[in-house]
Amino acid sequence: MSTPARRHFICSLDQLLDCGGACALIDGEQVALVRVGEEVFALENRDPFSEANVISRGIVGDLAGQLVVTSPVYKQHFNLRSGRCLEDESVSLRTWPCGVLDGRVWVESLQQQTSRGVPGRRRLVVVGNGMAAMRTVEQLLEQAPDAYEITIFGAEPRGNYNRILLSPLLAGDTDWAQIMLHPLEWYRERGITLHTGDPVVSIDRRRKRVISAAGVIAGYDRLLLATGSDPVRLKVRGHDLPGVFTFRNIDDVDGMLKQASSARNAVVIGGGLLGLEAASGLAKQGLAVTVVHIRSRVMDRQLDEEAAEYLRHSMEARGIQFRLAARTEALDGEGVVQRVLLEDGSELPADMVVVAAGISPRTELARQCGLHCDRGILVDDTLQTYDPAIYAVGECVQHRGLTYGLVAPLWEQARVCAIHLAERGVTRFRGSRPSSQLKVSGIEVFSAGDPTRVTGAESIRYADRAAGIYKRLWVKDNRLQAAVLYGDTRSAAWYAELIEHQRDISAQRDELLWAEPPATGSAA
Repeated sequence: MSTPARRHFICSLDQLLDCGGACALIDGEQVALVRVGEEVFALENRDPFSEANVISRGIVGDLAGQLVVTSPVYKQHFNLRSGRCLEDESVSLRTWPCGVLDGRVWVESLQQQTSRGVPGRRRLVVVGNGMAAMRTVEQLLEQAPDAYEITIFGAEPRGNYNRILLSPLLAGDTDWAQIMLHPLEWYRERGITLHTGDPVVSIDRRRKRVISAAGVIAGYDRLLLATGSDPVRLKVRGHDLPGVFTFRNIDDVDGMLKQASSARNAVVIGGGLLGLEAASGLAKQGLAVTVVHIRSRVMDRQLDEEAAEYLRHSMEARGIQFRLAARTEALDGEGVVQRVLLEDGSELPADMVVVAAGISPRTELARQCGLHCDRGILVDDTLQTYDPAIYAVGECVQHRGLTYGLVAPLWEQARVCAIHLAERGVTRFRGSRPSSQLKVSGIEVFSAGDPTRVTGAESIRYADRAAGIYKRLWVKDNRLQAAVLYGDTRSAAWYAELIEHQRDISAQRDELLWAEPPATGSAA
């Protein structure tokens, strides 16, 4: 016995633009609704050539007497009445009976039409095996554990590890085993194919496949780019001498520790968050460390002048020296780095140099395959690139003009991207306000928002130099805009939440600087 037809009322006819489309969910399937005059057509929303749900966004018109919709990806034309592809008659979109009744659009489906058993698993290829990529995979497995066959390509010869803990690893406060997040067994247990030490070098968007450095070819239905970032390298003489390091991965740390075992003097170029953590780690290894920074204060993007002064004095008490408002002219030495030459004519002895002068999104692969890039790979609020089959997350991404290098926004990107890959709902990445915390043992520093760009805000400040405590909050229109804490960071997570969600603080304003943060789960 056949299953009775079901009629779904979707929307009013006026809600559909003439020669425009919309997407509806019918019995668990995405259906494209396309209006032409007073007629409405219902077709499968998935483009069979790109495997992207984009037909509802296609261009509608008349081609050789046939009403057609054009896929916005590879531009094939599909007949609105039959679903047949004009360029390849062997390919068709499924169609649904539909019409208009009392100004309302309806679509009719038979349950037997959509009861096709368990569909085949689609193929997800992930380019990158870092924290943003693997957070997305974790979230996807929670949302839809059987939706994809997952293949991951990583440039490093190991599983995913916690890069946040590279600074404690350099300082000797942790070890390799403690920073590993996903050992190789984790991938095997979940049926994930992992290619370590084999980065993707080419993306063929038309054939929907990637090619690795070792020649491995993997086809995809969805592609996730998480290529990360490259450290900014100094464009000065001697930048490539042995003994000059960047501070981005575990191989950098291994090289630095090996060099430190026979070195006496180290110079860290860059007085931001990462540079100060590197300086502290090397000092704990017994080296005499000097930090060279182009600005007049350390962590100038996160701290105001007073907090930066507290931090600098604390690190100087540990034996770390600073050359502020100083520019590097060259790195010099006979075969290896031996000294750093500054533009003012002075020089610093250096048996090793660590460059921590910022990062740059890694976009070469995306550019080569024709994806739109600016400073980073351009994505929308769903983390989708200009190719509907390709998503991107992490430090390689540019969203609404901004790039991100801190963990909290990357975690949110991963959550949103996984939801869309799993097709489990609709949510958006709206950007994030930065927050950061220095990872130096015995020194507590926290910053949220951007205190250097706050205008028209009231500043609330407390300083106790003897106790080593400094707090400053910026408030505007009863919303916390930025916060800087030194010495007492117990309220850091609370302040970050107030800033991120711009909650009204009028009820707590008078005690905001001293109020105890609410217990986890309570409303702020």
